[in-house]
Amino acid sequence: MAVDCATCPLRELDLFGPMSDEELEFMKSFKTGELTAEQGTEILAEGASSTQLYTALSGMGIRYKTMEDGRRQVVGFVLPGDFVGLQSGVMGEMQHSVEATTTMKLCVFNRSDFWRLFKSQPKRAFDLTHLAAREEQMLGEALVTIGQMNGVTRVAWALYRFFQRLRALDMMKNGRVPLPYRQQDLADAVGLSLVHTNKTLTRLREAGVATWQDDFLVVHKEQELARLGNVEPDTISSRPLI
Repeated sequence: MAVDCATCPLRELDLFGPMSDEELEFMKSFKTGELTAEQGTEILAEGASSTQLYTALSGMGIRYKTMEDGRRQVVGFVLPGDFVGLQSGVMGEMQHSVEATTTMKLCVFNRSDFWRLFKSQPKRAFDLTHLAAREEQMLGEALVTIGQMNGVTRVAWALYRFFQRLRALDMMKNGRVPLPYRQQDLADAVGLSLVHTNKTLTRLREAGVATWQDDFLVVHKEQELARLGNVEPDTISSRPLI
């Protein structure tokens, strides 16, 4: 059964900003349905012009580019609440692919209605600008981390950012958050070899700071993980929900 925008579980979280009654009614008309994507399903393809845009309602995915030799380079991750397909909506085609890492449920919007969002809901349109600016900020932070920090800092930064966001999404159960990615995905994202990433994760586990295994992350020493990752602890600001 499709989730009504009025009772969307994501809207109840402090992570996402409020929505006026008028905006809520618009979003109900903007949403055309829902898509369930099984693990491994390609949701959007690099170079393709999609007729649909999405918001991840549940589940997790990955963003990647395909190299000429067929290798994948991870460029980002998709978590609940993320808007997917903005490049296609604005630039005409996707510059990367999006794949479901777990079973995902996504709200579906027609790309043809995209201009109606800007025309009738300027605040909602500004929220899209906010999301794009947030992505740019995170990309800058990632580039600084990859370009200037050592392996421990890179891995700790990524793990803490995941932990912050997933906890804010109320996905922490019994002291752990789901992290259903491969070590290779993390290695790609932070610019390390798989061997270096594995050794760094072992080092963090043996130091009693954080353990990532069996698709779950447990942070034993939050302040220490934040310090190692050069991240201000407990700093995660509200974001728009499209």
